[in-house]
Amino acid sequence: MSRKKKALPLLHDIEITGYAAEGKALARIEDMVVFVPYAVPGDIVDLQVRRKKHSFMEAEIVSINKPSPLRTKPFCQHYGVCGGCKWQHIPYEEQLRMKQQQVYDQLHRIGKIELPEFRSILGSVKTQEYRNKLDYGCANKRYLTKEEMRDLPPAPFEGGGAKDVPAIGFHITGAFDKILPIDKCWLMDDLHNRIRNEVRDYAMANGLSFFDLRAQTGLLRDIIIRNSNSGEWMVIFQFHLNDDNHWNSAEGHQAIALLQHIADEFPEITSLMYLDNQKCNDTIGDQDILTFKGNDHIFELMEDLKFKVGPKSFYQTNTEQAYVLYSVARKFAFSENSEDSEKPLIYDLYTGTGTIANFVARQARQVIGIEYVPEAIEDAKINSEVNGIDNTLFYAGDMKDILNDDFIKEHGRPDIIITDPPRAGMHPDVVQTILRAAPKRIVYISCNPATQARDLQMLDVAYKVEAVQPVDMFPHTPHVENVVLLTQKSSL
Repeated sequence: MSRKKKALPLLHDIEITGYAAEGKALARIEDMVVFVPYAVPGDIVDLQVRRKKHSFMEAEIVSINKPSPLRTKPFCQHYGVCGGCKWQHIPYEEQLRMKQQQVYDQLHRIGKIELPEFRSILGSVKTQEYRNKLDYGCANKRYLTKEEMRDLPPAPFEGGGAKDVPAIGFHITGAFDKILPIDKCWLMDDLHNRIRNEVRDYAMANGLSFFDLRAQTGLLRDIIIRNSNSGEWMVIFQFHLNDDNHWNSAEGHQAIALLQHIADEFPEITSLMYLDNQKCNDTIGDQDILTFKGNDHIFELMEDLKFKVGPKSFYQTNTEQAYVLYSVARKFAFSENSEDSEKPLIYDLYTGTGTIANFVARQARQVIGIEYVPEAIEDAKINSEVNGIDNTLFYAGDMKDILNDDFIKEHGRPDIIITDPPRAGMHPDVVQTILRAAPKRIVYISCNPATQARDLQMLDVAYKVEAVQPVDMFPHTPHVENVVLLTQKSSL
């Protein structure tokens, strides 16, 4: 006979005292730390413990008995359920203070290196409608909140979800095959809400099937919506055709009819694209994407430059703040105290579509960009051509395989390295190659100060941190970008 699990406690009148990682807040009960989402320091709350270990607990708020003076009213109807914008209940100035502290704590605690005084975080120009890209899933089962489940009869709502009620929206953690329907998202220009809701209404009125992730059936699978500061819009439909005849099948005709309807309803769309994705996941990097209307790209503008963005291209999702971020990187790269007598050779690692490489090219002798995604490198080359830049070279492949001693011997030792790696940071082999290359300056852009701190510790054998500049790219979330300038230590 199995032992009965001990009930987890309900804690009364607990004061939230600080912030923790991943956007959570914390409280302390004797020697135990309690991690609480959607809380603010100063809240007095009742907490239901959901997980208990020896040194910490995880809990959720049951009631707010006395709200913190810092607490503000969230602006989105989906707050607390969709999983995004978790800090809507915190004033923006306080969010910035928390992010500044997060960068400081992680660089000091993990890096354990000498650091200068940090510059004040640069807040986002926009705090709503700041994104240029959103990805919406389509599913034959919509996610039901706890409140909705309590209000529904036992049938036909079985198994924790609504039977035969499709939805377009966001995936919910812990309910991978269900979608939370979104009526209005505040992250992007409102036109994207009208496009998404029109797709939903048309699909339901015309009997289009929605994707069943478990069974891998259903036509309407995913919608990616992008816009740009040039006024262009791109919409990409992922379909899942069940017939071998593909676009000539009945489902194929339904898909084409939907595309035509959206094209007619929204002349603002300058790039309408589609694909048949038969994989078990929604990634499109290895898929053939067809153009239904307009171009296969849109353009982003930055200063006097324009950047081609295709359906597979990476571009910073906060366009206006990307300019702020790259301006910091450029200023660090060409710092005023530089004694260089000629234009420098720059390596731009993890170059993406070459945005940074082209952004700094006119102040460089040459810029060499390296990126894993071949399509992004092709866009980077086009971006140089479109902007009349002829001093860039781009290479596609795994960074640790391309950036080696032979590569540096062939192309020259860089004066400056700009690196903007993914959240995992740089591979140790890449760090060691950078150390052997011995550039005069390194500009390290990171979306994850924890892995940045780890890499800075490895670079500390030869480099010192001259400047630290946090930049907020994602208001109402705990995410923060950080730019660090490193220079050679005087002993070199």
